[in-house]
Amino acid sequence: MNVESIAGGRPIQEWPLIAVFVLGGVPLVYELGRQLLRREFGSDTLAGISIVTAFLLHEYLAGALVVLMLSGGEAIEAFAVRSASSVLAALARRMPNVAHRKVGGKLQDVPLADVEVGDRLVVFPHEVCPVDGTVIEGRSVMDESYLTGEPYLMSKTPGSEVLSGAVNGDHALTIRADKLAVDSRYSKIMRVMRESEQRRPRLRRLGDQLGAIYTPLAVGIAFVAWVVSGEPVRFLAVLVVATPCPLLIAIPVAIIGAISLSARRGIIIKDPAILERVDTVRVAIFDKTGTLTYGRPVVTEILVAPGSERDAVLTLVASLERYSKHPLAAAVMQAAEESGLALLEASEISELPGQGMRGTIDGHTVRITSRKVALSEQLPGTEHLPPSVEGMEAVILVDGRYAAAFRFRDEPRDEGVPFIHHLGPRHRFERVMLVSGDRESEVRYLADHVGIDEVYASQTPEQKLELVRKETERAPTLFVGDGINDAPALTAATVGVAFGGGGEIPAEAAGAVVLESSLQKVDELLHIGRRLRRIALQSAVGGMALSVLGMLVAAAGYLPPVAGAIAQEVIDVVVVVNALRVGIPPRTLTDYQAP
Repeated sequence: MNVESIAGGRPIQEWPLIAVFVLGGVPLVYELGRQLLRREFGSDTLAGISIVTAFLLHEYLAGALVVLMLSGGEAIEAFAVRSASSVLAALARRMPNVAHRKVGGKLQDVPLADVEVGDRLVVFPHEVCPVDGTVIEGRSVMDESYLTGEPYLMSKTPGSEVLSGAVNGDHALTIRADKLAVDSRYSKIMRVMRESEQRRPRLRRLGDQLGAIYTPLAVGIAFVAWVVSGEPVRFLAVLVVATPCPLLIAIPVAIIGAISLSARRGIIIKDPAILERVDTVRVAIFDKTGTLTYGRPVVTEILVAPGSERDAVLTLVASLERYSKHPLAAAVMQAAEESGLALLEASEISELPGQGMRGTIDGHTVRITSRKVALSEQLPGTEHLPPSVEGMEAVILVDGRYAAAFRFRDEPRDEGVPFIHHLGPRHRFERVMLVSGDRESEVRYLADHVGIDEVYASQTPEQKLELVRKETERAPTLFVGDGINDAPALTAATVGVAFGGGGEIPAEAAGAVVLESSLQKVDELLHIGRRLRRIALQSAVGGMALSVLGMLVAAAGYLPPVAGAIAQEVIDVVVVVNALRVGIPPRTLTDYQAP
């Protein structure tokens, strides 16, 4: 029995299809119409024309299939954006919901949001530190590797700073909250995560470029079929087959695979759009410290003042530096270990910005500062300071008197030479530049070692930004850095890559974050981008070729709209299966021989 509806005399079985049009098609067509008014013609324009034509010709089943295909592509794209920050989301889940506040000798569990600056909090063994603060009781170690990228534990004693998100060791610590939870380091990382999820990069840029050729061709074939046959349904049949699902679905699927593969290799993709661009970059710009160097300076000289002994001064300095996160601290610790010196306990530790570090060790007041500060304060014994030289230096004061000068050098990465030399032959880089805020002699030493001719030293963040902008106007650029002063340049480059040890600010500015500070990971990112682009092009172009063949069959009248939609689904399966290959790890992802 043919049951008719009250409105319009349409069969009742068509109501669900009409509902798909109203609930799914209208918003899609509305958005596509807005894009057309802005003269933005993308690969999904053809799908919009198909939906409207299907509705006008009452071909609801064929049109509903197009709506579902288009919606599926957008859902996959949204999933790709969410996947970019999945690792950061996992970090966010580590954060405790409560803190143990100490009041009058008793502990109270309070919501993290209720912690105020100055509160005394207890961090239990193996617990995650809830806020940034300062240790006031207890001694322990903390794992800050997720923040600093360094694999070793940091000793904590009264006066030491602690960071939210760090994992405590075997002993409880009592800390003073120095920041609210929302202002602490971990919360800043979570804000980066949320902003990453809210960003909506143009994932189908490659698809839009191909669609600019494909869309006019499809409309042309459909129009000719209508004119020659006199049947408007052939216009719809051709457009349904032509719906560019290889562009709408295959490319986002390939991007998801590239994001997944990158994450398994320790590379977090914050902006999925860089995966399409990274194989097109032709100018590489590197920061110096922590990128082409290890970011771990070594002590090259210890020049002691008259009356001071080298090992005695080194013992005092290393005993203090083990409580510091300054890059030079590890170098001093290494020098003490190589000399076989036993470290002493320290107390009353403080580290003020621009003033250096001080503390009390074995009854001596030890201060680590700069030449400029020591001379400006006219401290005793500074007349014995050695002549100033290029490079890094620390001035040591013991009991208010000059005791020694430590000189350091940041060693180049072992992999730097082969990595730089392979960029041109293997990745078609035309220029490689070294840009640093360090002194000319230090930067030139590194450049000569790794084989870079274009060097810019003593660059401020503003100068770095201007230089990267100018280079990006000439050719696509890759900028690799890890410091806060690199953040503007990371944003301005075509592709910005931050090493994870540099903190949340450069990570926020970059399109990709390499968790393990390694040039090999940068090379892997270049190969993942090339693999994505190659397979995405295979899927898109191959799918379009099959669609063109189907369009010709539909134009000849052998493929009605519904059958055309099914044929397009078969094509979709083929191209999606091919696109999924991006996420399968290849045998190797690097093509240079690291030492």
